[in-house]
Amino acid sequence: MTRFRLRIEYEGSRYHGWQYNAGVKTIQGELLNACQTLFNTKKIELYGAGRTDAGVHALGQVAHLDVETELPVIKIRYGINDRLPSDISVISVENAAPSFHARHDAVARSYIYQVSRRRTALGKKLVWWIKDELDVSLMNETASMFEGLKDFRSFTDLKLETGSTKAEVIHSRVYDHGDILLFHVIGSHFLWKQVRRMTGVLVEAGRGKLPRKDIAGFFRNHSDIPSKLTAPPSGLFLEKVYYKDDRIVYDARPVLNILKSTGNF
Repeated sequence: MTRFRLRIEYEGSRYHGWQYNAGVKTIQGELLNACQTLFNTKKIELYGAGRTDAGVHALGQVAHLDVETELPVIKIRYGINDRLPSDISVISVENAAPSFHARHDAVARSYIYQVSRRRTALGKKLVWWIKDELDVSLMNETASMFEGLKDFRSFTDLKLETGSTKAEVIHSRVYDHGDILLFHVIGSHFLWKQVRRMTGVLVEAGRGKLPRKDIAGFFRNHSDIPSKLTAPPSGLFLEKVYYKDDRIVYDARPVLNILKSTGNF
């Protein structure tokens, strides 16, 4: 078997998340089908760096692919893309060390959540439209409360978490770009629905309806308030996966041009 590293982007609206699930359309399932056709074998292994939920998008998902082939990487990329639907695209294929693991070797993950301040006809599937006025300064005060190594048990479903509910957030900020607000968060890893619930809490704080003392309490005791505020998957993007020796980029503004191209902003 030869191991390859893939970087993938996808518009997740039509899919039941990344993880393969027989009987429903998933990103991993579409990639496996394309690879099995290209390489004419079912002896393929494909692992992603993160299991994005149903309806969530990616600008830089990473996966490793194990397959017996003598095809050069450029023909692998073209061959897979020729067999994929238009809303999934392999951006790059590289040779990888046999020990490389897309998930276990990742040291940080970056997510972007896109909030629209106005109704959009073309970008509806890629944003969360908020009609209310939002105070960005209050949102950023709240975003700073997420940083550090904290217990995010109020931001996930405890019944579905088998390990620790602690996660380290190293960057959390809201960028104001007029019609678009970008919530950029980078962390060691994220729990199920954690980023969407963080976003929901930010928006409620921006509305002026969630005081700091209540938010601080979410980290001391379990609360079901964040679950009730869960943001829809439409605005969420897995932006980048970081590995050892990668330089972490803390500024989300370069991503804005990519996101602007997806809508009529």
